Amino acid sequence: MKAKLLSIFNDRTAKIGIVGLGYVGLPLALRFIEVGFSVIGFDVDGAKVDSLMAGKSYIKHIPSQAIADAVKNNRFQGTTDFQMAREADVLIICVPTPLTKHREPDLSYVLGTIEALLPYLRPGHLISLESTTYPGTTDEELLPRIEGAGLTVGKDAFLVFSPEREDPANPNYVTQTIPKVCGGVTPDCLEVGVALYEQVVDRVVPVSSTRAAEMTKLLENIHRAVNIGLVNEMKIVADAMGIDIREVIDAAATKPFGFTPYYPGPGLGGHCIPIDPFYLTWKAREYDLHTRFIELAGEINTAMPDWVIGKVDAALNERERSIKGSKVLVLGIAYKKNVDDMRESPSVILMEKLRKKGAVVEYCDPHVPVFPKLREHRFDLSSVELTPEQLAMYDCVIVATNHDVFDYDLIQEHAKLIVDTRGAYRKALPNVVSA
Repeated sequence: MKAKLLSIFNDRTAKIGIVGLGYVGLPLALRFIEVGFSVIGFDVDGAKVDSLMAGKSYIKHIPSQAIADAVKNNRFQGTTDFQMAREADVLIICVPTPLTKHREPDLSYVLGTIEALLPYLRPGHLISLESTTYPGTTDEELLPRIEGAGLTVGKDAFLVFSPEREDPANPNYVTQTIPKVCGGVTPDCLEVGVALYEQVVDRVVPVSSTRAAEMTKLLENIHRAVNIGLVNEMKIVADAMGIDIREVIDAAATKPFGFTPYYPGPGLGGHCIPIDPFYLTWKAREYDLHTRFIELAGEINTAMPDWVIGKVDAALNERERSIKGSKVLVLGIAYKKNVDDMRESPSVILMEKLRKKGAVVEYCDPHVPVFPKLREHRFDLSSVELTPEQLAMYDCVIVATNHDVFDYDLIQEHAKLIVDTRGAYRKALPNVVSA
């Protein structure tokens, strides 16, 4: 089985199955297609599958033309039918791993996916989990299910963990150029996994086990979460002292060694940084360990929207206004600049907290024309157009996500009050408050 897989990877005749066609799965599918593989894309959302088969992208930074060409050339087949897993030689799982309301790992998407695939697994399959999770998930959850279906992992089928490392809309790093970590359940699993990813990624980094690969991904994201927590706390201290924290960060970044700049904001967003650290804190409790440093950073980052609300409240009070009854415009509801991804966006938390305090809240985000239906957040809103007349209507404008598309001079000229959480304005202006 191993020899056959290695052969069809090298001549690129293997059929690749990718489960989950979101911000991770879809770019990966296009990369496999780009080098000559055929891909079956699985998703439980029929609307996504229909869109792709019509040659239309639903992710801003992924061009529709690339999808249309793949469909036209019979290199891509989207489906909601998991029976087609039999036709694939590789099954790569790229589904969400969120937290429950109690900040515990929610593996329902991963386990639901593997359960849906089990009836269609066959000898010769390579299964790769890319979803971020706690160390032990691949060994403890996927391995027994696959072997329970009658396959011997490492002989009949192969199982690896290879964490995704996508950075949406970052032109400097794409799927091909980002090194890929891979860990296998057995040495043969690792060899097969590395052989697969070497076809599409410039550098594959093998590690000794799936647990090491799982921990690697968590360390990467915990590193960012802790440093962002540190700089957010520094921002609060610097603000109290009348010091511009961004000036300080830029000055410190001139040191050519021993310092990496991180910048503050209104909180953490995205599919990784606000979530992944808590996967490790949860697993650590199984070993009677308390990850105090990680949890403290989480507390600081989670509290940042409240600190911003405090700045809004104080700025409005100085103008003899209160949050209740004020019209507030939130600029940018994606979790980071120049993308349409709203997962865990702190902008949405700000909107909810402002609404709860009685503000009339609207938003502007050209990347998100209509506020989408989210599981936990509901707003019946569309993005407003930024005109001088529209800007003058609001009591406060909050720069929550600093998209390049915004005309910051226009905003500053016509807004009564701007609360800037992203450093869009780096000089003192009478109607701008740094937050």
